[in-house]
Formats: sequence, structure tokens, C-alpha cells
Amino acid sequence: MARRGGHRTAFLWFVHDQLPGLERRGLSVTCVGDAVPYCSQAWESLTEEEKMMYAEKARTWNSKKRSQKTVKETRNVPDPVPAPLTTKMPCVTPLPDASALSWKNDQDMVADIFYFLDIYSYGRLPPHCEQRFLPCEIGCVRYSLQHGILADFHHFIDPEVPPRGFRYHCQASSDETHKIPISGFHHPRACYAVVLRELIEFAQPARGARPRFFCRSNDRFRINWCLGRMASITGIESHWELFAVEDLIMKLYQKKYQKEPSNVWVYRKLDVCLWDFSSNTRCKWHEENDIICCALASCKKMGYCISKSFAGVYGVPLTAAHLPLQDSDSDQGTNTRIVKLDAGHNQKMKAESSGCNKPLGCPRQDQEFVPSNCDSPCGVKTSPCGTSVVQGRGVIRLLRSASDLSKPFSN
Repeated sequence: MARRGGHRTAFLWFVHDQLPGLERRGLSVTCVGDAVPYCSQAWESLTEEEKMMYAEKARTWNSKKRSQKTVKETRNVPDPVPAPLTTKMPCVTPLPDASALSWKNDQDMVADIFYFLDIYSYGRLPPHCEQRFLPCEIGCVRYSLQHGILADFHHFIDPEVPPRGFRYHCQASSDETHKIPISGFHHPRACYAVVLRELIEFAQPARGARPRFFCRSNDRFRINWCLGRMASITGIESHWELFAVEDLIMKLYQKKYQKEPSNVWVYRKLDVCLWDFSSNTRCKWHEENDIICCALASCKKMGYCISKSFAGVYGVPLTAAHLPLQDSDSDQGTNTRIVKLDAGHNQKMKAESSGCNKPLGCPRQDQEFVPSNCDSPCGVKTSPCGTSVVQGRGVIRLLRSASDLSKPFSN
């Protein structure tokens, strides 16, 4: 890094964290100075939150060095003046690298336990605010590729009072996403101490081990900050590890195929809307109010994505714990017509004049499937005028039930 005792910047901390990855790529980097040319572009692609994390790390290190220097210079002072009290800030733990993930063989990997975590907040406040986030909902699932989702954890969190002047900002952000009101919410909320203690108990780390959580890379800063905030306020010490689930998917792919998948492929797998309205995915309140954004659903859909992508590859039979039951059943049909829904939740498709033998290629997960009909080309039920109208994804289950009901009449 920088010379011993010198000032260190956020960029230098970022470069230092990239050294192991550059060495694995076979690059000759023996120090931070050698790695700088390879990291400049990657640094520019970071989000402001990610850069803030490294800035905070540099600020903490530089402050510690200055304090040590001051103590050394004033060691002989008989009655030092006590330092003024500072605002208690969250203890944000460093984010680990995916290189820590490794397995001896496929069986160990299939049986390994992962914890998918998400924490929702009332918006994101500016950097000068002590309360960058106001956590309001937490979800976590215990998952293994062998058994699917083993257990789930969910709480609505009793939020802190928004900073003066930001209440409307927080409520507006909520209205656009999870829609959990700041006040007047009649469901039970848990305080920080209860949430953190029960989360650590749910993760059940082995003696001396750290709880390992996985989340979306874009949410990593927010979740890590919220965990640090709760630990700082409650005084509950827990050194967790928070990984990016994208890195886990890359590891699973790389272990089987001996090569890395493209980032676009990974993001497309995670961004599917196939399970947005699946049963037993959202928490009870979001399910009853038909709201897609749910912390528990976000965690479960990570497990669904990995199950759908890798269960067959690793020889694991799919069960209701791997995928919602109706979704795993829908994949068994041989004649399926891919329908891409528009923003108006209606899509008109022209019936093809050719038969069902025309190949459709490899279907994408973010596209919906329409049940096949033996009397229609390519599994599409057509109207007399030659078009088929398919409703939006919110009525997928209705379409499936309607298809089942139509079979007796076709006979």
C-alpha cells in the first residue's frame, strides 16, 4: 500500500483488496503500485456507496494513525484533556472476497448451507446523515442445493425516527417499493436487539465460525450498514461475513464447467420475474396486499434461481423446497410457447401457420410460459380471428387453472 505511516486513500484500499484476484489471474503484482494500472477502470465502475465504504476504511485508518502519533507526542503530559464524546456510528465490518468460498468436491458443495439475506429500508439518506438507512424489514433463508430452502426468518423492524426534514423522503421511497408505512403499521415490529439476536441464532454458526450471509451485490452496502447500525446501537458483537450471491453463482458455474460465466448471464438469472407472484414466497402481509417488493421473497428467489440453474447440472432432483410447486410442475410440459409480456400486461400474438416442429431455442427464465394446447400451433390457444390474447403475469395461476378447465370441453 502506501509507505509506512503515510496517508492512505480510499482508492489505495480498493487496490489492496483487488491484489488476490489479480494474482489469481496470473498478473505480476507484488505490491499496490503494480496493481494500480489494472484497477483504475474497476474503481470508476463502483457505485457511490461502494466508494464510501473504502473512504470510511481509509478515514478510520488515518484517524487511528493520527491518534497514535498524538499519544506518542503527549505521553509525558501528566493530565491529558479527555477527548470530546463523538456520535456513536455503526461498526461496519469489511466485506469478504469470494475467494473464501471453496469445496473439496461436488458433494461438499451440494450439501453446504448458505444463508440468503436482505434488509429493506425507508430510502437512502445523504452521506452527511448519521442514519444512512432506516431498516424496516429483514428476511433470511437457510438453503442448500441438496435440500432447497430448509427454513426462513422474517421480521418487520421497529425503525428509528427519520432525521428532521426527511420524513417525506422516507415515506415516498417506501411507497415506490415495499410500501411499509412509517407510522400506523399494525403488524408487530421487532426492535434491533431482538432482530440481531434471533438472526445470529437462526444462522447457527459453528463454534468459532462466522455467520455467512449472501445478498445481491447492489444491496451489499445497505445490508452491511444496517447490520453494523443494529450492532452498534445494541452492543451485540457478531463478526458476520457478507458475500455477494453473484460470486456464489459464478463459483457454482466455474466448479462444474471450469470456466467463468459472463456477468450478464448471472444478472439475468437473478433478475427474473418468474416467481414474483408464486405462492409461499412473500411474507403474509406483502402477499395479502399483493406487493412484489418483500425482503423474504427476495431471499427465497435467490434460492429458486440457484435451484433452477444448477440442480439438474449437479444431479439434484427438484422438490417443492427448491421451487414453488406450480413452477416446478409447469416445467414438465413439452409444448410450451414463450410469451413476453408488455408493460400494459397484455400481449397479442399472431398464430403461426407452421406446425409445432419449429424449434424455439433455449427459453429464458425471465419469460413466462403459457400452457400448451394440442389443437393449437406451437402450444398456443388461438381465437377464430387468428390472434391470442394473454393477460399479465399477475394472473399466471388463473391461466393455468383455465387451461385445466378447458380440457373437458375440448373432449
